[in-house]
Amino acid sequence: MQPRMLKNDNKMSENYWSRFGDSYDKRQEYVVDKLLLKKIIEKLDQLLELGEVVEFGCGTGYFTKIISQKSQSVVATDISDRLLEVARKRLCGNAKVKVQKEDCMKTSFATEAFDSVFMANLIHVVESPIAALQECHRILRKDGVLIIVTFTSYGMKLWEKIKMGLRFVKSWGKPPAHVHSFSLEDLTTIMEDAGFIIKVSKVIGDNTKALYVIGRKNTTA
Repeated sequence: MQPRMLKNDNKMSENYWSRFGDSYDKRQEYVVDKLLLKKIIEKLDQLLELGEVVEFGCGTGYFTKIISQKSQSVVATDISDRLLEVARKRLCGNAKVKVQKEDCMKTSFATEAFDSVFMANLIHVVESPIAALQECHRILRKDGVLIIVTFTSYGMKLWEKIKMGLRFVKSWGKPPAHVHSFSLEDLTTIMEDAGFIIKVSKVIGDNTKALYVIGRKNTTA
């Protein structure tokens, strides 16, 4: 019964996010603040060469361009057909990027297919974060790198949390039941449980915040 439930939950998640295709970026900027998104891009711009990359939860391709500049190639994936349509238009002409539909908890990729996995604004909205992380571990090569950026209320002032929550409901409506906010400790712990050695763990932002965590595949455990 469990796989069937996950499949149904995935379809509900796909339908939820697909409603916002053309307005997704503006809604995201409104909820979490353009300044935070700018800081995330600045942090990603500091990354070294990532090799062959898969991006999970690419959405409209908001972060894909900056990741492609650090990569040999990028397979940008999402569960939403509608968001992928927008991403294909945005990334048209970028020879490094291939856009395709994938479920990050159970992909079509071969074991040890990629040097790096990039995941932004996703881990806190997937049905099973540990399943997604275990899949990342499976498809990464020896010493492969997992880069996660995820919005959080961790470390925010109470009033800022309330305001962001109201902006979320105004923009997206009632969130899916499985959406939650990770603390830095929570995220690093489940990454370690999935077989990653934490190399970077930071909180980014002022009024609104995001977690920025980099893990390397542990092949000795």
